[in-house]
Amino acid sequence: MSLDLPTYLASLQGNIRQRPIPWDGAVRAGTLTEEQLDRIRAVDKVKKDVRKQTVEADLDGYSVLFVGGSGKKSVLELAAKRQDVVQYILVLLNDLLSTSPALSKALLKNGDPYRHFLPLLAHSATLDDPIPLLTSTVLVSLMAGSRDETPATVDKALPLIYSYLSSLTKNSDAGLQDIGVQEYSSLLYGHAPRQQFWNQRSETVAPLIDILKAAAGVGNAEAAASLWSGATNPSRSGFEGSLGGGVGLQLLYHVLLVMWQLSFEGANVGAELDDEYDIILLYTQLLRLSPKEKTTRLLLATLYNLLTTNQNTLLPIAVLARLPSLLQNLQSRQYNDPDLREDLDRLSELLEEYTKTKTTFDEYVAEVNSGHLRWSPPHRNAVFWAENARKILDYENGALIRKLAEIMKKPWENDKAVLAIACNDLGSLVREVPERRGSLEKFGLKTRVMELMSDTDENVRWESLRALGGWLQYSFDTK
Repeated sequence: MSLDLPTYLASLQGNIRQRPIPWDGAVRAGTLTEEQLDRIRAVDKVKKDVRKQTVEADLDGYSVLFVGGSGKKSVLELAAKRQDVVQYILVLLNDLLSTSPALSKALLKNGDPYRHFLPLLAHSATLDDPIPLLTSTVLVSLMAGSRDETPATVDKALPLIYSYLSSLTKNSDAGLQDIGVQEYSSLLYGHAPRQQFWNQRSETVAPLIDILKAAAGVGNAEAAASLWSGATNPSRSGFEGSLGGGVGLQLLYHVLLVMWQLSFEGANVGAELDDEYDIILLYTQLLRLSPKEKTTRLLLATLYNLLTTNQNTLLPIAVLARLPSLLQNLQSRQYNDPDLREDLDRLSELLEEYTKTKTTFDEYVAEVNSGHLRWSPPHRNAVFWAENARKILDYENGALIRKLAEIMKKPWENDKAVLAIACNDLGSLVREVPERRGSLEKFGLKTRVMELMSDTDENVRWESLRALGGWLQYSFDTK
């Protein structure tokens, strides 16, 4: 997928191309050989079609020039101490790879094509040194041009490149972030690089999620609480002019593009993507705020990929996030993009079919399994508890009770309502099925309720007192 070259990178490469290199003096100093210089001059500062013909007529020679072979050192080996020459060669090689994809495959025929490039990624830790950035661009062009998925690329080179690009996406400079994100996008051309991208998700995916959270207007600390609040009270209609958190539209689009590419591995990564990053909630909120058709299309396409491959686990979350009602609202809008309209229709049909067969009990199960409680209708509904308390206790051999215990163990400093709701639910269970108090106590729930009576939040204290009151009432009644 071709994207516009980031301004900073284009400017850097342009400046290096214009620098005069004293090539003849470099040959006399042993920085490169006459043969190497002849090949460089044959493709330097010539028209693209001439460059392409020259390279493809001598693929073996240009392969030896850049990666060595047949007992000959590469130009990067010989010029290692001349930073100006190394920079120039890296820019020239990237130009050649862009002009002639055949060169990528020729370079990869070498036994170890990456040995001269990978060390350059760690050439310097300072951003003023352009060599690591130029090297990453060459490596991305090499891999994307060949679409290589051999162990030399996927197991050896990719992890190092992903780590370097991660340092760009974590940078506060939006220009460097965009370079890192666009180079990610070029690399996600197949299953193997996408899987490796996911394997390194603490480096690769997490910073992108941070960018998306900033765009959605939520910080990391209160992300889940803010997202659930947005799902329950979707009052914001969108951004005007710029996105939340200072995220520019171009950067947002490129991040969404990378996540869409990753979503083609939905069957393998979808459930964990939601467990670790609340992706369905986050994308629902971003969809609600999306300022342009091109971002809306990527959001819908990604959601469709994830939901179709994880229907049992993620469709319930989508319903809790109020995605069906949001899609219904979007259906009333006029969109010019036919692919967007198709994705919107397919996603709406998927969720409509799912909701037709689901009961209030199913919704409650989905909410508990999501790991985040909110004041949805069942919690305060006496009829719901009368009809379903025993089913909740028996569900999958106590799975819901174990999940409630897991939820209650957390402090929920940024969303105390979760603890208040959990206490409310425990009190309802005790009142409806008092003879099962012992099974609840085995999970430490009575002890946790007693601890919460001294919580800093007034609502948590009140709900924990009500729950404990029911516990004590039935304890006395049975004596």
